[in-house]
Amino acid sequence: MTLIALLPVAVVLRYVHAGRHDLPDIEPFIHFELPTTGLVLDSRGEVLVQLAREYRQVSSYEELPEILKQAILAAEDRTFFSHHGVAWGAFPRVVRTSVVRSVGAWWSGDESFRLRFPQGGSTITQQLVRNYFLQDRAGEEDGDELFHGGAGAWVIGKILGVPTTNKLLRKLEEVRLALWLEEEMARRYGSQEMAKREILSRYASYIYLGNGRYGFSAASEYYFDRSLSSYTAGDAGNAALLAGIGKSPQVYAPASGAPEPQRRRDEILVLMAENGYIAWDLADRAKAEPVLVESRDPIKTRAPAVIEGVLTELRRHGGDRFGVEDLFLGRIGVRTTVDQRVQTIVNDALETGLELYEARHPGSQGLIQGSVVVLRNSDAAILAVSGGREVYQGAPSVYSDFNRATESMRQPGSAWKPIVYLAAFRRGVGLDSTVVDEPIQMGDGAEAHWVSNYDGQFRGPMPARQALAESRNTVAVRLALEVGLGEMRRVARELGITSPIPPFPSTALGASEVRLVELAGAYRAIASGVRATPHLVERITGAQGEVLHGAARPAGTLHPAGLREIQEGLRGVIRIPGGTGNVLAGGDFPIPVMGKTGTTNNFRDALFVGSTYGPEGITVAVRIGFDDNRTLGAGETGGRAALPIFREILLRTYAQELVGPVPAFPDEMEAAIDTYRTQARRTQEVRETVEAWASVPLSAPRLQLRGHRPR
Repeated sequence: MTLIALLPVAVVLRYVHAGRHDLPDIEPFIHFELPTTGLVLDSRGEVLVQLAREYRQVSSYEELPEILKQAILAAEDRTFFSHHGVAWGAFPRVVRTSVVRSVGAWWSGDESFRLRFPQGGSTITQQLVRNYFLQDRAGEEDGDELFHGGAGAWVIGKILGVPTTNKLLRKLEEVRLALWLEEEMARRYGSQEMAKREILSRYASYIYLGNGRYGFSAASEYYFDRSLSSYTAGDAGNAALLAGIGKSPQVYAPASGAPEPQRRRDEILVLMAENGYIAWDLADRAKAEPVLVESRDPIKTRAPAVIEGVLTELRRHGGDRFGVEDLFLGRIGVRTTVDQRVQTIVNDALETGLELYEARHPGSQGLIQGSVVVLRNSDAAILAVSGGREVYQGAPSVYSDFNRATESMRQPGSAWKPIVYLAAFRRGVGLDSTVVDEPIQMGDGAEAHWVSNYDGQFRGPMPARQALAESRNTVAVRLALEVGLGEMRRVARELGITSPIPPFPSTALGASEVRLVELAGAYRAIASGVRATPHLVERITGAQGEVLHGAARPAGTLHPAGLREIQEGLRGVIRIPGGTGNVLAGGDFPIPVMGKTGTTNNFRDALFVGSTYGPEGITVAVRIGFDDNRTLGAGETGGRAALPIFREILLRTYAQELVGPVPAFPDEMEAAIDTYRTQARRTQEVRETVEAWASVPLSAPRLQLRGHRPR
């Protein structure tokens, strides 16, 4: 009878020790072929962000700090370096505990008997086998089908039930493969010691540690913002915290103030001291430390809007060839047009500009928002983009947040007027043509209203370039009606505006909504004369480095009619006294630019869009406003709220020589503006003299003015 009773045990032992059939392919394990991380690079090849379904960093045995190795062994397998894959001495305890727990649960009312294995009975090798080779089986063991079709399995299934039988079979296979793996690794690496090192390093790189992080290196950077190379013996507390996660990431993943991770850490610290790894006083000091973790976005980057844009372009260009999932699985790589150095400048300048606004309006603290786009003039490559401030309402921005630069539809205000003027220049209006700034009515009947200017005044006849520089509303509406709203819309489309453009006179004043990136693209086209579509992706490559997609080349050039005039007109906005951008003509801003302010009704949005000259230049668009469209406050124009951000971006970008030398405007263009300024100054002097004459009472002695003649 004893022999009959021991027969199944002998069969099982022979199976796990000698069974070497149906073995998995060990080569991927030897080479440790894991899902890779998708890389999004900037224009210089530097990593903007790593994207993955599994954030994993492979660590060699030598890269694992000693204190972490000790914590892992204390928590999971203190006899790891002495057994051959299975800790047979632990089996009686595991069996006894399993029987007691399983029978106890059944006796307490569990309708179906289930075998309940205790946690902690598996060696590190067994855990690695289960997670690497048997992951699919472990996930299906609660099903209705047996893993094994033999008669013995069928009998056990009838007695214990299919799920319990599957769990037993999986445990049996786990033991068999653990013994085989250690044998094979020792053969491959020449000794059991070297095999153990390789197994431990793979375990340390493969184990799931919560929040999408696999391996202790990725987990340490995520939870503590520290690389493993920085760990010393004094980091026993953090090492124990990390080592404790594997038991149950959902329960033991570190969180500030959470009791369970701290309790698990303290247990491991005691085990480390009992095993002689650390001194008891160090364990006590580490137990007294609070659990502190970094508050982090799962995707760490200073360019979240770039990531959102990259994913959008992947969906647009991928078709059946590639998609977002391929990037997350590391099958493709993306090189963007973004320069991280420019992106940093944009982020900092936006924060500074918003803080200046908050200083003027303390009640807006943390609520005011903004967006910025920087384009390369030659091909519309996006060099930097910010879809909002880095911390908004207490939360750091992430790639899935609303991107105000590419998604937000807002009125451009007077920043739309250059489109009107370009249409007018193409119909024969010249920079020095006389236009009339006087009241004009829009609409009919109850909808009728009179157009006014920002300063509430009307200047009468004036040169077109002066009207553009001063952003006279009535002139823009009059020009749009004269050239035709259809022509204005056609020109907008040529410049790259894709949003709906209503055929209403108010559109001439920027009443229709556009995206900031579209507006930036239109100014870029004006500055360079090149037709191109703003884009973030420079190229997409496959696993072997083959190019799967490249950015489209520029689509040609703009029609030259009126182009020179609008360029000179926008340069005049900066250089002509009274221009809304004239503050940029001072000596403290040595960069020659062209551009235009924009302020929407009731000061809801403030914009500035400007460029340096030609294909060698860049274009920067800035918008400031509240998400709920409330007013910014009286006097918060584009020149006050948005222009300082533009100014800082240009100064720092060119000072650091990130986009080449500053391109100069054509000498004849600057000379024409100089001539106009001289004439305008003389005209102003004449006007002031005439006004002085007119103000003298008739009874005053005329001799006071004798010989005084206008120049």
